[in-house]
Formats: sequence, C-alpha cells, structure tokens
Amino acid sequence: MRNISYFCIVKCLRHIFTLAAICFISLFSSEIKAMGYTMEQTGVYGDSIRISLLTCSPGNEVYSLYGHTAIRYTDMSRNIDVAVNYGVFSFSKPFFVLRFIFGLTDYEMGIVPFDYFCSEYRAEGRSVYQQELNLTAEDKLAIRDAIDNNYLPQNRVYRYNYFYDNCTTRARNIIFDHISGTVIYSDSTDCYPSYRSLIHASNEDFPWARFGNDILLGVRADRKTDRAEHQFLPLLLQEDFDKAGIMESDGSVRPLVRRGEYVVQCGPRMVAGGFPLRPVVCACIILFLVLAVTVAEMVLKKKFWFADAFLMTLDGLMGIILFMMLFSEHPATSTNLQVLLFNPVPLFYVVRVTKSTLKKRHEAFWKYAAAVIVLFLVGGFFQRYAEGVYVLALSLLIRCVWNIVYQNKYLSDKRND
Repeated sequence: MRNISYFCIVKCLRHIFTLAAICFISLFSSEIKAMGYTMEQTGVYGDSIRISLLTCSPGNEVYSLYGHTAIRYTDMSRNIDVAVNYGVFSFSKPFFVLRFIFGLTDYEMGIVPFDYFCSEYRAEGRSVYQQELNLTAEDKLAIRDAIDNNYLPQNRVYRYNYFYDNCTTRARNIIFDHISGTVIYSDSTDCYPSYRSLIHASNEDFPWARFGNDILLGVRADRKTDRAEHQFLPLLLQEDFDKAGIMESDGSVRPLVRRGEYVVQCGPRMVAGGFPLRPVVCACIILFLVLAVTVAEMVLKKKFWFADAFLMTLDGLMGIILFMMLFSEHPATSTNLQVLLFNPVPLFYVVRVTKSTLKKRHEAFWKYAAAVIVLFLVGGFFQRYAEGVYVLALSLLIRCVWNIVYQNKYLSDKRND
C-alpha cells in the first residue's frame, strides 16, 4: 500500500512539473518572440535602413529642364538598394503631348536598382545629389511601408500636375507624412516668388521653352507661392531639406539631413543649340513686316488683302490652343488673359474680311478687334505675358487702326453686310 501511494505521488508530481514546464516554455517563447519582433521593428532592423532624398540636376530636354527628385531606399540587412521614382511616363502613349497640355497625363511610380538609376543620369551628364535623412527607426519603417503600399498596382499610377502633384511633391509628401515629429525650418521666409518666376529661373537658357510655358500659363501662375508650394521644383526642395529640422514632442530638434554628397557628379550642363532667334526678335521681325506692308498701302493707296488674311489665320490658330487650355485640368491655365489677343474668332471672319477688302466695303470687325486688343494691354497689369507678345499685339493693333483709317478715308460710306 505504501508503494502504491508513493507511486501515485511521484506520478502526480511528474504531471505537475510537466505542465509547469510547458507553461514556462510557452510563456518564454512568447516573450522571446515579442522581444525579437520589437528588436526587428525598432532596433536592429530599423537601423539597417537608410532613406535619402535624391535630387537630379536639369537636362536639356523640355521635360528635364527643371531637374528631378527620387528617393533612395537602402536595407543593408536584406541587400536592397533601390531608387523610388515618381516620374515614370511613356512618350509612346497615344496623344501624349496633347494629354500633357490638357492635364490628362498619368505618371507612374517606379522602383529600379540604385546603380541603374545612377548610370542612367551619368549617361545623360546629369549630377545626382543625395541627402541621407536623419530619421528614427520607426519613421524609416513607416516610410518603407508607405512605399510598399504606394507601389501596389492599384496605387502606383497618379494624375500628374506640374505645379501641385509631381515627382518632387510626391517624394516630399511620402517622407513628411510619415515622420513622427514636426518639420520646421531654420529661416522664417513664408512668401516666395510666383510659379512663373520660379520656373523662369530654370529655363533662362531655353527662351522658346519659356515662351511656350508663358503662353499657356494664366493669371494664377503669377500669384506668390508659400513654402510648400515653391517646393515643387527639385532644387528648391533640396535647399529646404538642408534648412529643415525635426522637432520632437519634448521640444528637442535634430537636423532633417544627416549628411549630403554627390553620388553622381558631372561637369557643368552644356546647353544644346536651339533656334537662334529669341521670341521677341521674331516678334520684332513680324512688326517690321507689318509696318512695311502698311506704309506700302499708304503710299499706293491700296490694300494687300493677303497680309490681313495671313495675320488673322495665324492669330486664330494660336487662339484655338489658348481657348482649349481654358478647359485644361491644369489650374494655372484656366484664366489666361492672353486669349484676348490670341483667340479663334478671327478664323470665323477671315473670309468675310477678305471679301470686304476686295469689294472695298466697310468692315466692323476691325473696331471690335482693336477694342479687344486694348483690353488685352490693360490685362498686362494683372498677368505677366510671354516674351514678345506685346510686340505682336502692337502689330495687330497697327493693322486694325490702319484698316479703320483706310475705310474712313478712302471708301465710300456704306453699311456693313
């Protein structure tokens, strides 16, 4: 009996110790797992990640005049080193230029090996400057997760807007939106030049690209920008990153940029030769021809109908583009006072005006056209016009005034058809 009792006691103790061991091992395993997860997320793994802002110098193509921005993501523990690029597009898509003009261009987020990214810009002779960001492990992981989510097929395509939503603002936002602290700047500037003035600083050596921009941009491009708005240009965002700091909840501030260096360094940009004459020179040539034709008509006391037909046709064709831009999704083109000078209306009157000239009849079109040109000149107080446009306006106004004078002086007083 005593042996049986002893056996029962030993068996019970064995079960108790076994159950205790299982509980202890389970609990210890959970703690180890939790500790491992925490270390991976906030310690060892987070510290193996580097996130940098990449700023690429301008090129000579129209789409590259203002530089480019990307993000470098490096994970040393997983041997990952890639460039996250929000400026992927294809010229091969149907009607690319028209879609771009009317604000219907879709850009795509792309991820390529960092070495490939650098070799591409090195081949183009464009430098790449890297600013490694001074982020916490949690911030790096938050940005990593945001990039992963952004790269999902349903998220990677976005509607591009040159001023408000481009490759630079996208890169900035994905960084700033996932920093736990508050981004502050060492300077107190809060008012910056207009969008038009900012891009003028980048296209000074490309007058016809500037002319095209200024023709399409309206009144809204001339208002002053704030700090966030002026960061749409890559070089300006790079400068602001150097001035930026991150303020923690305890009031401490650390620099946003840990260090900066060139990862691709090329020589000064060689500006490719373009059309040799500036827009204002071409406009002055047109003015000279208009004056020559007008003086010849005064001397000969006759009208060269083809001169006005050519100017009206050219004016109307340019006007079609500006008129259509009023309906573009680009907000900065919606109110463009240059449409007063360049508009499609002359195309509807060119045949009628030509017939009136050949039949020596009065034509009221010239009075209306002159009044609209005067309104255009007044609009110059509210909007900055493209280079040479005032000269073109003077050319058209001279023809309007001369036609009015010619009709009143040399034609009999007839009623308009």
